[in-house]
Amino acid sequence: MNPGNERLLRLETNVRELRRFRQRYTLEEIRQEPHLEWSLRYGLLEAIQIVIDISCHIVSRYNLGVPDSYAACTDLLRRNGFIDEQTYRVLLGMVGLRNILVHEYAEVNIDYLYSLLDRTDDFVRFIKQIRPYI
Repeated sequence: MNPGNERLLRLETNVRELRRFRQRYTLEEIRQEPHLEWSLRYGLLEAIQIVIDISCHIVSRYNLGVPDSYAACTDLLRRNGFIDEQTYRVLLGMVGLRNILVHEYAEVNIDYLYSLLDRTDDFVRFIKQIRPYI
């Protein structure tokens, strides 16, 4: 199996786990248990990083340009018709959140992170749009 397909499968697994996490834990439980907050942060971070890795891989594979940032990778995908405008805007938000989670530029509100568990369809939309190019 090629690395792109492996990454897509890993992303699909992460989406299932994030959905399961949402069904299993309440926001209050996450606030009370630091390991649950860590799990939420890491689960989202890994899913976002996979999206970024796949995006940059596609940009490189199809010689779409020389991006100087993760955001530039997503822009090149949009400009070359690999993803639609809505997915592009979602990916920009993901890139920003990834940077905050990794570099802790700002305190991330746990309520906000928990609300993202209701938006796992964003990952699924990305998978559907990008799968033909892997």
